[in-house]
Parts: sequence; structure tokens; C-alpha cells
Amino acid sequence: MKKREVWFDARNIESENKDNILNFVFEKNYDHLLITPEMYKTENLPKRMSIAVHVEKIEQLNELENVIIFSDDEKILKKAKEKELPTALFRVITKKEDLEYVYNNGAYYNHVCVLFYETTNIPLELLIAGFQKKDCVLMKFVNNVQDAEVVFGVMEKGSDGVIFTSRELREIEEMSMLADKANQVQLNLEIGKVVDVKHIGMGCRVCVDTTSILDKNEGMLIGSTSTGGILVSSETHHLPYMELRPFRVNAGAVHSYTWFFDNTIYLSELKSGMQVMAVNTEGRGRAVSVGRKKMEVRPLLKIEVESKTGKRINVIVQDDWHIRILGPKGKVYNASAIKIGDELLAYICEGGRHVGIKIDEFLEEE
Repeated sequence: MKKREVWFDARNIESENKDNILNFVFEKNYDHLLITPEMYKTENLPKRMSIAVHVEKIEQLNELENVIIFSDDEKILKKAKEKELPTALFRVITKKEDLEYVYNNGAYYNHVCVLFYETTNIPLELLIAGFQKKDCVLMKFVNNVQDAEVVFGVMEKGSDGVIFTSRELREIEEMSMLADKANQVQLNLEIGKVVDVKHIGMGCRVCVDTTSILDKNEGMLIGSTSTGGILVSSETHHLPYMELRPFRVNAGAVHSYTWFFDNTIYLSELKSGMQVMAVNTEGRGRAVSVGRKKMEVRPLLKIEVESKTGKRINVIVQDDWHIRILGPKGKVYNASAIKIGDELLAYICEGGRHVGIKIDEFLEEE
């Protein structure tokens, strides 16, 4: 599952309400802001949000940088791609030919943004099916939270995101809450039986300090290969000599992967402000932000598990008692006390990643 994107359409807000609405939106959980070129020049825009600008004249591109170019004009979008700007194809779908155009050309762009006037979801279903193996992000315009809930549930998959147009503060608040809910994924965690434990000497390990308070049954999936990870606990359990750090996961060796929905990220590449996925023992994953990454040289321990289907994965963590690994029903294991035969929670998936993105190709990792 991809992370759902939620944009707020800030174009055409009545001037007397603009400041009030925008300030309210800036405090909520919206990923992107869709604006006009004039707003790009005059508004003080938050740096945490990605900005999409609705461009209608090709010369407006000269005034824009570090934004998504949103347009229904192919010439503008082609020029934007030449300038290496991300692009969003916009189409109002009123007839079969509009749908076919988007279906045939949408994957050329980073985003496809569609507006439907009919209440049927059949055209959206066709686009969801057509783009399910494409890299572009499919977005639908909605004007209330109820419509957004439906869009996220179409065909049990939903669109990749929505562009929200309501001007009602209550609806804006509820849409922000729905964005949180929509970005909680349910993962199928398996029991991995420990088949090998090995002390491997010194190396770099990474602590991930998040900007969230993590639960006792929550941590991060960490693995040496893209075929799966083991659930490493947050620092929420008793430590005899230290205060707890409930925002932290002492994650693992610097080479390791962690998961963010469908994609993987190297621990070494994490930076303040990036997002990672916190996962609990029930398999519920949620997005949390990185406050900082702390990398230090420590003794390391390799723990290898085998699933019921015979697949093996491993995690390399700091070789110390205070590192915890989570097992079935929330059982907590001290890393340095883990032994062959113990059962840990693991996430097994298909391997094959290019810059963290899932791809279909032959890949063997050991």
C-alpha cells in the first residue's frame, strides 16, 4: 500500500476568508497545497508542505521552482518535465474520450488529478485498475469527507489520494483526521523461529528518534534484505540504569532497511523531517516523522529467523540486553538473551527494490 496523499485545493478561496482558512489548513495533516501562480508570489507558504501550482500559461514556468506543475496543457507539462519539475496531469472527465486519454497518457506524469461530475465511481474504478502497476499517483477531487471515505474504499484499494475542495472548517478538520486513519496500514506479520544468533563484532548502528510517542507493543520493521524485517521494539520497556525514551527505536546496523508502506529506506539515509512507519504487534502500521538519526559504533548481533514457509530473513542489532525484539502476543525479548527456537514477529515480503521502490525483477539477497 502506498501512503495516501491528501491535498488541499486553495485556489479561488474568497478573499475575506482566505487567511482564516489557510492558517487552519497549515495546522492540519495535509501533504500538499494546490495554489495559483499569484499565490505562489504572495503567500507565506509552510515549508513542510509540498506545493502544486496550477499553471495556465507556459511563461509562468519561469517564475516557479521546487513545486509540482499542475496543468491540463500538454505543452506546459512537457516543458515542466524538461525543467525537471514534477508534473500533475489535470483532467475533467465528462465523456469516454476524456477517460481514455487519461488511461493512455497518465502514467507519463508523476500525478494524475481527475475531476468527475457524475456520482458513479465506475470511471474511477477503471483508472484504479489501469494504474495499479504504474508509478504515477492517482488523485481525485472531492468536496466532503464522506466522498473521500468512499474514494479511499473503491475496489478495496481506492485512489492514491484526494484533492479536497471544501471551505468548511469542520470538514477541513475531519478530512485531516481521515488522512491519519487512511494512512494506517494493516500488515500480515508472521512468526519467525530463530535459527541462528551470531555475535559479529563492532559496527555502526542507528537509533531513530521520532517526533511521536510510541507504544510498548510498537516499533519498526528492520531487516538486512528487502525480503523482510523483524519487529524491533521502541524504547518503552524497563531499563535499570536509564530513563526510557518512548520516542526512540534503537533500530539496527547502518546497512539495514526499514519499511515505509510499500517502500524501503536505508537507515543510513534517514534525515530529520523524513517519515518512517511505526508498526505494532497486531500489524498496524502508521506514519511517524524522524526527529533525528543517531549513529554510533557498537557491538552487533545478527539474529536470523525462518518463517513457516521456510523463508529466512535476518536483522543485525546492537548486541546489548536493553535492545528489545517483539514476539507474538507482545512478548518482549532482550536481544542479547535471544536463543535458537525463540519466536519473533517478522514481516515477509517480495524482494526487489530500486532506490527503495518495489520493482519486478530477479534479485537474490543473502
